[in-house]
Amino acid sequence: MELGPTFAHFVVELNKTAQQFQSSIVLKTDHRSIDVKSILGLTHSILTSKAFKLEIHGPDEEQAKREMAQVFHDFHMSVEVN
Repeated sequence: MELGPTFAHFVVELNKTAQQFQSSIVLKTDHRSIDVKSILGLTHSILTSKAFKLEIHGPDEEQAKREMAQVFHDFHMSVEVN
């Protein structure tokens, strides 16, 4: 994904969506595991990775899984959700 308005909007939307949940939301990429609620780590991971997997655990994990997957879908990005 190239750096630009769409990229920035994607990162902000992922982070904003994750903030709504109590559950732990971790993005696993090629080389790292990043807390999606950390926008700085999230930016670097998305820029440098090709494959994404979300690990979501907690009291509201089912809703978090649906909404986080929807953000990836909205930006035409593929993601595996546990």
